[in-house]
Amino acid sequence: MSHSNHNATAQDTSQTHLKRALGVPSLVFFGLVYMVPLTVFTTYGIVTQVTGGRVPAAYVITLLAMVFTARSYAKMAGAMPFAGSAYTYTQKSFGAGIGFVAGWALLLDYLFLPMINYLVIGIYLSAAFPMIPAWVFVVSAIVLVTVLNVIGIVSVARANIVIIAAQAIFIVVFAALGIASFTGSGSVDLTAPFTGDGSAPGFDNVMAGAAILCLSFLGFDAVSTLSEEAKDAKRAVPRAIVIATVTGGLIYIVLSYLAQLVYPSNQFADVDSGALDVMAAAGGEFLTAFFTAAYVAGACGSALTSQASVSRILFAMGRDGVLPKSYFGRLSPRFHTPTIATLTVGGVSLLALAVDLAFISEMVSFGALIAFSAVNLSVIKHFIIDEKNRGSRAVLSSIVLPGIGFCLTLWLWTSLSPRTLLIGAIWLVLGVGYLAFVTRGFRRPTPMLDLAD
Repeated sequence: MSHSNHNATAQDTSQTHLKRALGVPSLVFFGLVYMVPLTVFTTYGIVTQVTGGRVPAAYVITLLAMVFTARSYAKMAGAMPFAGSAYTYTQKSFGAGIGFVAGWALLLDYLFLPMINYLVIGIYLSAAFPMIPAWVFVVSAIVLVTVLNVIGIVSVARANIVIIAAQAIFIVVFAALGIASFTGSGSVDLTAPFTGDGSAPGFDNVMAGAAILCLSFLGFDAVSTLSEEAKDAKRAVPRAIVIATVTGGLIYIVLSYLAQLVYPSNQFADVDSGALDVMAAAGGEFLTAFFTAAYVAGACGSALTSQASVSRILFAMGRDGVLPKSYFGRLSPRFHTPTIATLTVGGVSLLALAVDLAFISEMVSFGALIAFSAVNLSVIKHFIIDEKNRGSRAVLSSIVLPGIGFCLTLWLWTSLSPRTLLIGAIWLVLGVGYLAFVTRGFRRPTPMLDLAD
């Protein structure tokens, strides 16, 4: 090969291959920061009212479903250590067309999740500094996060460690002050967070809350999108997925349980920032200020990781030509990151200035549950039908467990509100319409990503 051809090949490789720099600890931190240990307070007021004061009960149901689904993600990540997450797994298992639909659904929650973080940053900082409009904080956060993601994934990983440390300190302080506040009151019903306050009786309401809470567990899905940046993807990514899911779920259950003991009410000054009422009851102005600082830092961290993940989903779909390859399918020669995709996500995130928290939360859960269902089914298709694994162990590992995960996610999906299901259906119809355009009315095959290298 000539020197010029060698340089051209090297340059092309740098344009299409991500840098492997992440080990298990960094991947777990990425997942936990994406999930945000304090995200329990993002929809706390909303879910408290939906469930009638049974947020921890809703989290137990969601965690149960997510453990099975996280295991399916771990199996697929080990078998297919590539960027693209549910899009890649479904595409390789069921074909390019169905893979596109799964990827399109995944885009919905990934595009909306950064908006949640930017929106809550605006809500809580505006509450702390009422003289500054919320939109100023929202736009500033979008610019900062976008720049950090353009610089590279290592800078994101380093920032994650600091953010997790700050949240860990807050959790300890909140737990200490919270326990002191409700034990000092003389009377406390330790079962109330599971039995409810009577305002929204019935198990259906708990399921509706559990369906909304699915957005809290997107961290393990986000870890799978970094397979091409992990040092040992086949081992590190599956381990990180399971660790992040179980750890995050237990934190959510404990924090929501303490919160409802501290503030056993579903009445809030502002339902979107209902957590501030909890903090005031637990520790007054000090804890409220500490929470705002830790929570905003966590939201920034989640925005960092969620924007990094969706840009890599766009990169994977652009690289195979389903989305415009010249726009989404190349990396920055300097930073080796999907710069154009990252900037696009930053632009879309400006919609946070025009939507409300409840709507965004529901739409994220809609897209997530479709993607989760597709991955559970992909395990069955890949290991049982394609790989022809047989025996009792294979039946349990690749049929029964992912089958339970699929049924649980489908159950949660049907618990979403009619408005969410309608708008989600419209999104899917738009996706199928776009696919029809790309394939000239399905007369041409859907482009597929070459995962051989």
